Amino acid sequence: MKTLTQRTSSPFRYDIVGSFLRPDALKKGRADFAKNKLTHQELTELENFWIRDLVEKEIAIGLHAVTDGEFRRSYWHLDFMWGFSGIEHNVLTQGYLFHGEETRADSARVINKIRFVDHPFLKHFRFLKEIVGTRAQTRQTIPGPAQFFSELVRGENEKSLDAVYPNREDAYHDLIQAYHDFILALYAEGCRNLQLDDCTWGMLCDMNYWKNQSGGESNIQALQEVYLQLNNDAIADLPDDLVINTHVCRGNYHSTWATSGGYAPVSKVLFGKENVTGYYLEFDDDRSGDFTPLQDITDNKIVVLGLITSKRPKLENKSAIISRIKEASQIIPLDRLCLSPQCGFSSTEEGNILTEEDQWKKIALVKTIAEEVWG
Repeated sequence: MKTLTQRTSSPFRYDIVGSFLRPDALKKGRADFAKNKLTHQELTELENFWIRDLVEKEIAIGLHAVTDGEFRRSYWHLDFMWGFSGIEHNVLTQGYLFHGEETRADSARVINKIRFVDHPFLKHFRFLKEIVGTRAQTRQTIPGPAQFFSELVRGENEKSLDAVYPNREDAYHDLIQAYHDFILALYAEGCRNLQLDDCTWGMLCDMNYWKNQSGGESNIQALQEVYLQLNNDAIADLPDDLVINTHVCRGNYHSTWATSGGYAPVSKVLFGKENVTGYYLEFDDDRSGDFTPLQDITDNKIVVLGLITSKRPKLENKSAIISRIKEASQIIPLDRLCLSPQCGFSSTEEGNILTEEDQWKKIALVKTIAEEVWG
């Protein structure tokens, strides 16, 4: 393959999704904090230490955009939701059902009108920006608006939503406004690289899973339009130099997965109409289907092929991955393709079943392959 244009903004030719395995000392610290053995300040100082350590490793391995590994979070999505006025941390009767495993049952429900007042993620980003400086881009990852909404109607949460918002359109409006206000505040802190993590589309790729979740009663096409409206309206009318990408997967918890199926059921809406710069997509095994749905990608958007799994320690065969990139390039031009792991390494604080050494070997492999493919 020939040398192609090098990318100067996200997504990058070799990239990451965002979360990293939590060091054992950090896990212990969070457990001690939950038992009132550490103060909040002591926990923050511990998080700061390990985030500094992580950032140095990210920069040393050559990443162009770095994250804080989501080290201050228990979940990739819920901690963000709990930061808004009108949202309460609750516990449901059942966790998320993954393949052979059930997660913890924490959730987020509406108890009052949804508003952005302040948010702890702003302070978290400020710290990250300060320690990264100009050495790399600082990326903020948050769950997408559609993901937030899907949590608010999950199980018994929907009763709370309906009590506060008898008119569902009012809920959409407030959620969109809260996101928009948060993103502008994040931009004011210096963020120019925002990633919306969104499993809702992956759920809709698996009809069997969705029927079990919804009783088979929901209009899937209408729901896609709701998801599209929430995501697009939340990121409308933002500064031109703020790059917004999205990551779509089918669940990533303790090396297990939630759903299967290719992107075809959602590709025309997700790939054709969502107003993002790039898509980080799961393609690490047969559960994700083939590359055919990429034909629905519009407007010269970038596709990051998640061909390296974050779920298992075994390193992929370099030649096999290069062959798959060539296959994808028959649909999307090579200059609009990038490479990353299919998801983060620790979407929740439990983390996937591999070591930190395995994690960095995976990222090194992504870089090696990208440099060979794109030069």
